[in-house]
Parts: sequence; structure tokens; C-alpha cells
Amino acid sequence: MNSEHAAFCSSEEWAEAIRVHVIPGVVGALELGEDVLEIGPGYGPTTAELRQLTPKLTAIEIDEQLADRLAGLYPDVTVVRGNAASLPFENERFSAAVCFTMLHHVTTEELQDQIFAETHRVLRPGGVFAGSDSRASDDLREFHHDDIYNPVDPTGLADRLRRAGFADPKVTVDEDHFMFEARA
Repeated sequence: MNSEHAAFCSSEEWAEAIRVHVIPGVVGALELGEDVLEIGPGYGPTTAELRQLTPKLTAIEIDEQLADRLAGLYPDVTVVRGNAASLPFENERFSAAVCFTMLHHVTTEELQDQIFAETHRVLRPGGVFAGSDSRASDDLREFHHDDIYNPVDPTGLADRLRRAGFADPKVTVDEDHFMFEARA
């Protein structure tokens, strides 16, 4: 992650946007249940909010330094350093899984699809998978200079989630972002 991007993702401005817009917009009235998986929490502003919404939160983070930082900040959260395309959890463990503004950091569409399939595998039947991300733009591509930037096309996301095994995918799109939810 470039330094400008890292500074923004660790800023109070971003944490406020997460608190006020992202978490309420995605989680809203969803029942997450008692054992939630967060995929790719990065600097952790979503983790800070999610840990208040479920009795048991597990976060999987691929970056070792960020995983260590999260574990230090949130001792009540189980932080696992690992790759969400190969989740180290048993089948049907989690009541829900969430991911926020991280899918565009996954290098290929195939790896994104593998994350969807792995998430489906670790969710209990009926468990919800929900998340959000930014829509592609030239400004975001520039902001992600020297970063991985592989935005998801929301128009094909419901079909991709179905192929991963999810039922009833819903994708909501606005000018800059999209949100999704689907059931295992």
C-alpha cells in the first residue's frame, strides 16, 4: 500500500466514515449471529465497530504487520494472519462473514472468486456474507498508484456469488460504492 493510501486508511476521517456510513449501510438490520468472520480488516476501523456487534469476532488479515497491530489493539478479537483465498477454518463454522473495501486489493478476479468460495465453505447454512467496496474510477486508480487495484464490477457480482454457492445475492449500487449480501 502506498504511503498516502496507508495514511488515509489509518486516519480518523476514514474511521468516522466507517462508523457513520459503511457499517450501518452494510450491516444495517442483518443478524450477524454469535461467530463472525471479518475478511481483510487492514488497519481495523471496521474491526473496532464489528467487535461491538457480535460476541465472537475472528479477523483474517494477509499482511503480517497489520495482523500484529490488530491483535495488539483488539485483544478480544481472534486475529489470524492468513490468506482469505485459503481460509484455515473448518466448514460451516461462522454465522456470518463480512468484508469492507478490500476486494479491490485482491490481485485477480480468480482470487476474488476463491475468496467467495472459501467464505461460502466456512459459513453455516443460512449464514450471511455481506460487504462493500468502491466502484472503479480513474481517481481511485491514481490514488492506488504502486498498489494493487483490481476493482470488482458490481454488475456481475451477483452471478459470481451464485457460482460460489451463495443464494439470494443482492447488490446495491450508488454513484461511488456498492454493497452486497448473500446467504450460504
